[in-house]
Amino acid sequence: MDFDQILEKCGNAGRYQYLMILLLGYIAFTSTVHYYSQNIIGFVPQHWCHHEALENRSFEEIAAIYAPFGKKASCTRLDRIEGDVVTVSNETCQRWIYNYDFGFRSMNAELNWVCNDAYKARIGQSLFFLGSLVGTFTFGVLGDRIGRVRAVILANQCGFVGDFLTTYASNLVQFAIFRCISGLAATANYYLMFILVLEYLAPKLRNMAISGTLGICFCLGALVAPWLSVLAGNWRIYLTCSALLQLVVALFYFVVQESAQWLITRTNVEGAIARLKHIAHFNGMEVKAADFEAFRRNCIVKRKLSNQPEQTAGIFDLMRTPNLRKISLLVVFTFMLTSLSFNTISRNVEGLSLSPFVVFSLFAVVVPPSGFIQGLLQSRVGRKATAFLAMLCTGLLSCALGVALSTEGAQQNVTLLLAFALPMRLGISMCYTVTSQFASELLPTCVRSRGIAAVHLAAAGASFVSPYLIHLGTKLAAAPSLILALLLLTASGCTLMLPETNNRQLPITLADGEAFGKGESMLSFDCWRRHDDDVSKETIEEVRLHQLKEQGKCETDAEV
Repeated sequence: MDFDQILEKCGNAGRYQYLMILLLGYIAFTSTVHYYSQNIIGFVPQHWCHHEALENRSFEEIAAIYAPFGKKASCTRLDRIEGDVVTVSNETCQRWIYNYDFGFRSMNAELNWVCNDAYKARIGQSLFFLGSLVGTFTFGVLGDRIGRVRAVILANQCGFVGDFLTTYASNLVQFAIFRCISGLAATANYYLMFILVLEYLAPKLRNMAISGTLGICFCLGALVAPWLSVLAGNWRIYLTCSALLQLVVALFYFVVQESAQWLITRTNVEGAIARLKHIAHFNGMEVKAADFEAFRRNCIVKRKLSNQPEQTAGIFDLMRTPNLRKISLLVVFTFMLTSLSFNTISRNVEGLSLSPFVVFSLFAVVVPPSGFIQGLLQSRVGRKATAFLAMLCTGLLSCALGVALSTEGAQQNVTLLLAFALPMRLGISMCYTVTSQFASELLPTCVRSRGIAAVHLAAAGASFVSPYLIHLGTKLAAAPSLILALLLLTASGCTLMLPETNNRQLPITLADGEAFGKGESMLSFDCWRRHDDDVSKETIEEVRLHQLKEQGKCETDAEV
């Protein structure tokens, strides 16, 4: 009796699984608030250099006075203002007049990190992403060493500590250090919980249940993040709220069971059985002792069948065999392209001639439909076809936008920009979510946490290009869209070379990973597969297991 069979007897679509999906939704919500906090606290409101003669004037009058200076108006200090005649001072501006967007006082405004000091905020952002790189890999390794639950809790507590300490930052050094600590949680605080939930779910819940829940919770996080900052009115209060949301994750220790699949790879079969018994009790299922005994024997025999003890398997073992190496490299490359595209599209909220708070909200509204569309497609056509179609359609939309922006006047047409931006945001959300799930299912359990950490690490490295890609749009408006189109179309082609995972038994050992998807063609979509297609693929291993059971039955009985 293998893991999927014993899990089905304990309940793989019961109360415990729905509880796990809800907790994953909470993690998705908090991680979204945490992720966008770096953008929100760094919003730069409209500003002008302070002058005594401007103190009692409206923002419209001030803007009219500074209008002749164009892009340099924000950092130009005036000497005298006499009616319509103004003279420029040679001194550096020390104070500014801010037109706060919805009354929100951002960090840049409070610390006057504008004009010549604008670089300070960028340093903090850079160290946030540096922390993300370190945290992604570190917590990925910890997830395979100390367990998924502890790694999830530690990652979120780093986010709590970093955000809370940042509220006390008053200079560049403090800000940079604290943002680096906060960045340790970025990405890791979500994908570890995603892996843990995935390893306990029935295949039918991996589609609509996960996609729909994530779509709603990502939407709520993206909606709450900007308007929570408006409600707070100050970036320090907003970060305090973000920190407290992550502190709650510590309570997961008393609710969430450690991954039974991970415990099996650590040769802790008894620990896995204990977790499965708890889940069976929670789900109200009665499981016979003989079933657990059969599962215990299967684990022992399968460990003997493996050429390498799974507890010693490392991330470089993914490169030792040809099929697993091909899958791993394709997963890394595809996710790099998808992540770069996702960060470029979702973060570009200040180039649409609207308030960034409004753009955040509009982008958030399209996320739930993307989740439900993704879930429906995955259940009908499979994971592979869904990823391919999402990338292809989003890439073609991006190409069309690039062509439109190459014409005169399109750059100032807000309606046209939104008509392309919103469907692209919907599409890239589908691309990112399905690729993340696809990658988690393709890598074997024994190295899944470290493997996904490496995938996200490579993606974070690729995402460093995102700000420069956005900035390129100020020089060549059509260039970013055309580059994104090329990236997404390339990613869609790579997806075709990956095996389908929908309604398949996920690989646990390295041997499972090497055998997974062998013989599949590029166009072997789940919707075209016969229901009995997988029978022949599982027969070889089952035969080998039965042979080894017969040969070593006495030895196995003694060991048990």
